[in-house]
Amino acid sequence: MSELGNRLKQAREERNLSLEDLQDLTKIQKRYLVGIEEGNYEMMPGKFYVRAFIKQYAEAVGLDSELLFEEYKNDVPSTYNDDLPERLSRVKTQKELPKSASKALELLPKLLIIACIIAIAVIVWIWRQNGAETDGALHTESTVEDTGNVYETAEGATKSENGQDEEENSLVESEENTTETEEETALEEVPAQTISVKETQAKTTTYELTGTDKFELEVVAKGNTWVSIKNGTGKAFFGAEIKEGESEINDFTAESEIQLRIGNVPGTEIKINGEVLKYEINPSDETIQNINILNTQE
Repeated sequence: MSELGNRLKQAREERNLSLEDLQDLTKIQKRYLVGIEEGNYEMMPGKFYVRAFIKQYAEAVGLDSELLFEEYKNDVPSTYNDDLPERLSRVKTQKELPKSASKALELLPKLLIIACIIAIAVIVWIWRQNGAETDGALHTESTVEDTGNVYETAEGATKSENGQDEEENSLVESEENTTETEEETALEEVPAQTISVKETQAKTTTYELTGTDKFELEVVAKGNTWVSIKNGTGKAFFGAEIKEGESEINDFTAESEIQLRIGNVPGTEIKINGEVLKYEINPSDETIQNINILNTQE
């Protein structure tokens, strides 16, 4: 085992990371990780991958890769140093647009068309109202000239206007009452979600999410942490280190079970549909925990 490989392995073990965990974080095959720790660079798929893999390994365990290359430059074959690509692959957080935002974008053109139709209808209504007032004024002048009955004409116009105003006020009040009733009904129908502890074994806690038809999961890094997210069948959605202050958001409404493996529980906050999940196992007792969430839609 080379000195560089020994240093990397020691840093990995200090973080309680297995080779399988490191494989999930870096997306580097386990046999190449073993080759790095043993200093066996001949097994790499190409000569420029040596420094690329070492760089990813170092960053995943919290070490400065540039300082390592300078300190252990004799451990890396010099023939590899000149052929490094300018861009090294890095583990990046993949964030999907929530389905709610996607639907909102799809509805935006329709909403704009509806707004334009309403605006045109309002303009036409104002124009017709102004035309009706003008016709009424002309009709009043004509009646005065023909009959001289100024008072009766003015009184009739006033009554007509008052009757129209009362009818419009009645329609507005009816629409307001209908809107308030619909809003109250919508508020009453919103379900209250419940997150309950179903089972706790060793470092694993199983929670059950009920009372909601939505499952949005947000992982917030209060400190540097690494997180792996899979579903009940083992399909991986995320596996990487999250830097302090960053977060990972996914919509798992279509999933019946989500499994999380967290490497730094004290520095990790989990939110389900905006509600903070309370750890059943004390984070100070177990810094590495497995969190399973069962999505029971009703």
